[in-house]
Amino acid sequence: MRLQAAQYALLLACGCMAVADALADDAAGVVKTVKGTVQIERSGASSGAAIGSEVYGKDRIVTGPQSSVGITLRDTTQLSAGADTILDLNKFAFNTTTHDGVLDASVKRGSLAVISGKLAKANPDAVRFSTPTTTLGVRGTEFIIEVGDKGEGAH
Repeated sequence: MRLQAAQYALLLACGCMAVADALADDAAGVVKTVKGTVQIERSGASSGAAIGSEVYGKDRIVTGPQSSVGITLRDTTQLSAGADTILDLNKFAFNTTTHDGVLDASVKRGSLAVISGKLAKANPDAVRFSTPTTTLGVRGTEFIIEVGDKGEGAH
């Protein structure tokens, strides 16, 4: 019985580590800078962003008044969201060996400065940024998106 219990505990521990590793692999990027109030909304829950917070595909990043956030994605893309911004990371995947993947993000309101990373350089068609009225393909390495007050959630 003791051997079975030890085997079960080892199996359980390995299973938990595998799940933790899988979740860590799914992180799209990391918060590098935070000024003011920044929230990360994930699966119906909201938490304050801090330097080092992981950001995942399907996350919504919301900055408050006089706030900003800088995020570096796994492919080295840099995203800088300004005050009163709603940024949805709709999908992110990146293979560090082949540089294949996808980046699909939407700016619902506010401003976003982008410095393209390895994904856009290897496969520009795989990177797309959308606003409520426009979809942008990436052909350059640096650009800024601004969405006026008619965006989602404006009061």
